[in-house]
Amino acid sequence: MISWWRGRSLQVRITLLAAMITLACLLGLAALAASNLSPLLIGSVDRELSAALGPASAEVSAGRPLSGAAPVTLRVLDTAGAPVDGGTPTGLTLYDISTLKAGQPVQRDGARYLGTVVSAPDGSQRLVVAGAGLVGFSAAVHYGGVWLVVVASIGALVAGLATWLVVRLSLRPVARMRGSVRALPPGARLALPDSHDELRALAEEFNALLERQEQASDRLRRFTGDAAHELRSPVASIRVQAEVAVTNPDPELSQETLSDILTEAERLSSLLDGLLSLARSDAGEVPPAEPVELVSEVRAAVARLPAGAPETRVSNAVAQAWASSAHAEVELVLDNLLRNACRYARGEIVVSVLASRSSVRVVVDDDGPGIPPEHREKVFDRFYRIADDRARSSGGTGLGLAMVAETVRRRGGRVQVGESPDGGARFVVVWRAAAGEDGGSRG
Repeated sequence: MISWWRGRSLQVRITLLAAMITLACLLGLAALAASNLSPLLIGSVDRELSAALGPASAEVSAGRPLSGAAPVTLRVLDTAGAPVDGGTPTGLTLYDISTLKAGQPVQRDGARYLGTVVSAPDGSQRLVVAGAGLVGFSAAVHYGGVWLVVVASIGALVAGLATWLVVRLSLRPVARMRGSVRALPPGARLALPDSHDELRALAEEFNALLERQEQASDRLRRFTGDAAHELRSPVASIRVQAEVAVTNPDPELSQETLSDILTEAERLSSLLDGLLSLARSDAGEVPPAEPVELVSEVRAAVARLPAGAPETRVSNAVAQAWASSAHAEVELVLDNLLRNACRYARGEIVVSVLASRSSVRVVVDDDGPGIPPEHREKVFDRFYRIADDRARSSGGTGLGLAMVAETVRRRGGRVQVGESPDGGARFVVVWRAAAGEDGGSRG
């Protein structure tokens, strides 16, 4: 049943829901009306009997003959129920007579009676009775209930048809929009309706989605082209050097060539690792955030620097600084920043860890040539290099700083580049602060 319901169109589901709700409401009203139909008819008869009984009582009290007319029958009885008007016996029992004398109605043999006791001119007590037949009463109640149900069903059907037409007319703009989407050429956008309603909001959201999709497609095309270009160089270099090593029997030259091949292979491996990391980031694979202590992570990253790296000094303004990130992400950021600094520093690198109530910062300063202001916004783009030949000779892939920026950005942080006090480059990474593992305050 659920699968059938889900397989119906929106128009069918709305129509069925409207028809069923209308039918339920109308049937409830019909049941309520049918239950009150019998008391309503009886009440009408009682009011008519009471209206005829008043004048008849006055006539009996005055000693005048009764002047009642159909459909109400008037009789005059003594207090025992015997007729005193010369008519035939009424067929009422003693219990009925007692009930009538008490002013309560009586229903017997398809007739309804109402009576009252009055005094005749001679002082005797008389029971004036007004009666009316209830011919067709049961049939009226029965068929009245049936017709109420029929009317409720017809009303539900009419409501369903009206809902069908209204929904069909309301969904016509959606159908036109669907046709426009199907025929939409690349780079085009949906025309916004003049009315400021849900359809206009839907069109605006769809246009925003198209914009994001085109931007993602453009980034993917650029990324694929740049990746193919970057991968072609080390692969071609490895192939050429391997051919030289195979064709040249000189052991010393072969050893030197193999060393170059190893260097290119390491560069290719680093490039592939960076591409995979960026691909996972683009796919939204973000590990859960946790408190990461940056001072210890900075010292560990400095310890991982290769032999022969420039002197690296850690300058901490705090004993501990907790960032909301992941250990693997912090390691990636610090390793790439330090490798970049080692690549260009002349003699010294200084790493500082600073903390405030809402954020923590890692500052990496080197004494290298620095980054010109016109390049500072672009150094975080993928495969961007200021001096391509220099970057290639130093083993750069153009992905390290891009990975740093993407990793920090998806945690709500930011990366900035400027000039260090020694004239080199200064990279500042800002993370959101987090509580320490012991639950203490940040920084």
